[in-house]
Amino acid sequence: MADLLRVHNLSIEYASSRGVVKAVDEVSFSIGKGEIFGLAGESGCGKSTTAFGICRLLRHPAKITGGSVQLAGTELMALSDEEFDRLRWSKMSIVLQSAMNNLNPVLKIRDQLADTILAHEPDARKEVHQRAEHLMRLVDLPVDRLDSYPHELSGGMRQRVVIAMAMALKPSLVIMDEPTTALDVVVQNGIIRKIMELQKEFGFSILFITHDLPLMLEMCDRIGIMYAGKLVEVTAREQILHEPRHPYTQGLLNSFPSLSGPKPRLAGIPGHTPDLIRPPAGCRFYPRCSQAVSQCQTLQPTLLQDKWGQIACHLYSEEGLSREQASAARE
Repeated sequence: MADLLRVHNLSIEYASSRGVVKAVDEVSFSIGKGEIFGLAGESGCGKSTTAFGICRLLRHPAKITGGSVQLAGTELMALSDEEFDRLRWSKMSIVLQSAMNNLNPVLKIRDQLADTILAHEPDARKEVHQRAEHLMRLVDLPVDRLDSYPHELSGGMRQRVVIAMAMALKPSLVIMDEPTTALDVVVQNGIIRKIMELQKEFGFSILFITHDLPLMLEMCDRIGIMYAGKLVEVTAREQILHEPRHPYTQGLLNSFPSLSGPKPRLAGIPGHTPDLIRPPAGCRFYPRCSQAVSQCQTLQPTLLQDKWGQIACHLYSEEGLSREQASAARE
């Protein structure tokens, strides 16, 4: 599968009165054409900051301090603001979690969809309203809702409008940052099904961001697990579902109930996420990890590739112990 998006060593910092917060620290991953790639982790791990960095939507005091982002071979970090504005929505779009905050409250839905299209295709003025009606049908919304204001729609309907807006120019990559947050489970299920239908019909790639790992396991081809600004595991959905390797990934899975099969005892991950102004010298998960070995305290693991995917853990790294050696050491 050819890569559509390549992110290499992306680093993003926030300036604060206490010092520099390393919110995203040399994060690297790729997304293939037509692939659904998930990015999961606890709140504050850097998922949304990564997405905003890719889209260059970060605001002060956030700043990209290093790395490369390529979309279909184009280096996005090298584009001027004007060049990036032309690319955004036409080649890459984003669906954010709070639809009401992303729609203009004083414009009708018809005008907002039209503005999105005309900003990139000014010659489409004669057909823009027909295209807006087509987009509404695409997300299963009544066409007469084009004449509604955002406050006249339900939360699920507003989110479908935002998805329609993201699809307006048929981008090759759609970034979805918690697109079903704050929606009830029935509406959430409908939104997810619609996203999957549209992806199969148009073949665009998706970067799907959520802290809901079970939801991600339903829809993603591959999943990246983030912890404290770093990627700790990247692998296929089936690998994480049946044999998660990183202790943090295992902890995330153990904190969600299973809908079928035996009902294991749920267990949260003890401790707290580290201070990203002064992160631990070694593995950032070390203070909370029940499987830690001596190297974890002082040596930061690197994200290494093997036949199962990528893993940043001394239980599997060349510098650390093998899994069997680590098990023997703990015993």
